[in-house]
Amino acid sequence: MPQTVRLVLTAASRIPEALVLLMTEQVTDAREQRAEATEWGHVVSVLGELEDRVRARSLLRGAANRVGVDAAVVEQPLATRAPGLLMMDVDSTLITSEVIDEVAARAGTGEQVAAITERAMRGELDFADSLRARVATLAGTPVGVLDEVRESLEFSPGALDLIAAVKAAGGQVGLVSGGFTEVVEPLVAGLGIDHVTANHFEVRDGLLTGLTRGEVVDRAAKRRHMLRCAELAGCTPEGVVAVGDGANDLDMLGAAGLGVAYCAKPVAATQADATISFPRLDAVRAYLCL
Repeated sequence: MPQTVRLVLTAASRIPEALVLLMTEQVTDAREQRAEATEWGHVVSVLGELEDRVRARSLLRGAANRVGVDAAVVEQPLATRAPGLLMMDVDSTLITSEVIDEVAARAGTGEQVAAITERAMRGELDFADSLRARVATLAGTPVGVLDEVRESLEFSPGALDLIAAVKAAGGQVGLVSGGFTEVVEPLVAGLGIDHVTANHFEVRDGLLTGLTRGEVVDRAAKRRHMLRCAELAGCTPEGVVAVGDGANDLDMLGAAGLGVAYCAKPVAATQADATISFPRLDAVRAYLCL
C-alpha cells in the first residue's frame, strides 16, 4: 500500500541533476518539491506516495553515496511534522571530540585510550568493557582536569542552531552519552536541553579512582533512555530523530523514527536511515520539517 514519504538529498556542494531525477522518479503524486541552498550546503526534497520504501531507500542511498551526496527516505510522521524529540549523542556528535580521550591526554594515557575508543566506536569491542578499560587508566588524575577539558571543548558547527530550531518548533531535545555527566551537564547548561544522561566518574579525595559509578551508558541503555525521553516528551518513537556517530548509537538510531549517522564510522553510516557526511550538524535539518 502506498505511503506518504519525503525523499531528501543533501550535500555540502551541488547535487547532480541526474540524482534529483532519480529521486523524483521514485514517488507518485509528487508535491511540495523544494530545492534550496543553505549556509551549509544544498537540499532537494520531494513529498509523495511511495510503494516500496525499502527498495527506494537502497536505490537512492546507493546512487547518492557514489557521488558524495547524503540521502534518506523520511517516513511518517516526520515526513510532514516536526519531531517531538531530538535525541543526540554527545562525543563526536554534539561536540567535535571524545571527552575521555581529552581527559586521558592530560593524564598521560592519551594514545592508549584513543586506540581503545576508536575500536569501540567501530564496533570491534564491547562498549562497557572498553569504557572500564579506558577509565582504569585515569586512576589518580585530579578531578580538576575535568574542568580543563570542559573549557577546551567545541560544539560541532551548527549544533546550537539545530537545537534552537527543534525547540522553536515545539520539540524537546535530549542528550544520551557514553561520556560523562561531570563534563556534559555544565557544558550544556543554558542551552534549553530537556534531558541529559551520561556516565559518572567515581571520585575520592579529589582524584579519579579509575572506576565509574552506576549504570554504564552502552548501546542498549541509549535506546532505553531515548524511549523514556520520548514518553516524557509526549511522542511516539516514530516522532523521534536520533543522531549519533558510532556503534554505541546503533540501537538508538534503529529505534527512532529517523536515525541519522553524523560524520560516522562505517558501521553506523551503513545501518542508519540517513547520513550527514560533512561536518555541519545543522544539516540534519534537511531531513526535518523545521
